[in-house]
Amino acid sequence: MVGRNVPHERVHRVRVRTLTLAATGVALLAPTANPAAASVPYPKRIVFHGERAVSAAQLRRAVGGCDPISRGRYRLDAGTPARVRICGTREAVHWKADLDIDCDGRPTAHCNHRTDPTFAATTAFRQSDGRMLNAEKLPYIVVPPAGPRWSHRAHGIKGGSVAAVLYRDRVVYAVVGDTGPRDVIGEASYATARALGIDPDPRYGGAPSGVTYIVFKDARARHIEDRAQTTALGKRLARRLVRHVG
Repeated sequence: MVGRNVPHERVHRVRVRTLTLAATGVALLAPTANPAAASVPYPKRIVFHGERAVSAAQLRRAVGGCDPISRGRYRLDAGTPARVRICGTREAVHWKADLDIDCDGRPTAHCNHRTDPTFAATTAFRQSDGRMLNAEKLPYIVVPPAGPRWSHRAHGIKGGSVAAVLYRDRVVYAVVGDTGPRDVIGEASYATARALGIDPDPRYGGAPSGVTYIVFKDARARHIEDRAQTTALGKRLARRLVRHVG
């Protein structure tokens, strides 16, 4: 969503309204894009090293309150009231919003100028090989650019930072992959939406509300495109967050 000359209505428009940390033995980043992975329903329960994965409900409880860290609030859509605060804990920043579809980056079958009228072939952050991100295959989220209202960099958030995105009973581990308008929040890639069971269509897909974004501080993927490592690291960070909250 970087370098747009078009207002942000596309993501926030007529749709349905539509974390370098050395975790013990895990490199910091996101799983390698697996073309088949997107077609497999996201499991409600996952066993990880003999432990049950942290649930969406547990993560919501861990960030249930709000200690505001932004100097102002953000809009869900261009032209709507600014109501979303960015909140913080010792280990993460979080907010609740809608989910609009970011299809920017490398052109693919579902993300291109034909499927998305405001498609941009660029993302604020790139893969380790220098190429733009692949929104159709890589779960990533969009954060507002650093500004007087809030600076993600001041809170240990950068391109490749690991995030947990919650919707209903699903949890998807993603990376920070793009930046959006200065006053709008609530956007994630085509792959993120699909993994959450949300319609990923860049024109009319998305979710109008009920999405929780948790970005882990100082926990950054080494290779932003490595989905497997991002997921492994995200699960460890999620367990730690839930443990520390009690």
